[in-house]
Amino acid sequence: MTIAVLGSINIDVTAYSDRLPAPGETIHGQNYVLGLGGKGANQAVAVVRLGGALTFLGRIGRDAFGVMARAELERYGVATDHVGDDARAGTGIAIISVDAAAQNCITVIAGANFTVGETELAALRALPKPPCVLLLQLEVPLAINIAAAKFARAHGMTVILDPAPAPSSGLPNELMQHVSVITPNEVECEALTGIRPGSSDTAALAANTLALTGADRIALKLGAQGAYWSEPGGSGTVPRFAVNAIDTVAAGDCFNGGLAVALAEGQSFGAAVRFASACGALSTTRRGAAAAAPTRAEVEALLAGSTG
Repeated sequence: MTIAVLGSINIDVTAYSDRLPAPGETIHGQNYVLGLGGKGANQAVAVVRLGGALTFLGRIGRDAFGVMARAELERYGVATDHVGDDARAGTGIAIISVDAAAQNCITVIAGANFTVGETELAALRALPKPPCVLLLQLEVPLAINIAAAKFARAHGMTVILDPAPAPSSGLPNELMQHVSVITPNEVECEALTGIRPGSSDTAALAANTLALTGADRIALKLGAQGAYWSEPGGSGTVPRFAVNAIDTVAAGDCFNGGLAVALAEGQSFGAAVRFASACGALSTTRRGAAAAAPTRAEVEALLAGSTG
């Protein structure tokens, strides 16, 4: 079963320091990493590492970062047939700071990601066999996400939306009516619902609020609290997996990649969220974005060793 990812491609510049700098402050860091990132690229790599069949659609610039991004995608086994290059916009970049507690803050310069448009939509529509799952994020133009989601649902696909970065104005009904699963973290959940899910009760309340926007199923990524899922007729929690976290940059993207693979394989929603949570947890044990995606064997070993 094929999974399609339509989304962003960045080169990440990640700096590691004991703590994050305050506004106006300069601090010393220990080191930095230059690597592949962008929510679309991260999710694509996660799908491939988990053994999923993938079609990836996105855009880079005609610059040195674009050359690097294409080479990195191919190194990770992601086919770049539908990765275009833009003559006017540079490749997207992300400036990331990570502290000793593995917390991070990120500034993204979209570049060519914001030129994703009709070319990518046409490629999605022209695929000889429609994917069973479409993964979307909000690092490409909203209008393109809406059009892709509408097409996907009309052709029987499961549409997973990672609502990041979460818009302060909320998500339009024109998009949400075509979303099958929405996967916000705590910050995005609060931005979209006004509710910070700090307990099972507040998570349930937030999920119910999100359900009113149109999504069929909700998976809340709650960091150290694990995850909460809800669908018509059922809900549940997934406890946090005990791992030694050093970098949380790619956790949400690996969660989404894992969720797509599990749903494509026919797992129940609760089981799929647990599988996805294991993917996200493992990604925090290594540095980088796309580079942090775990293998299928690693995920299955973590699941087998957990009673959660």
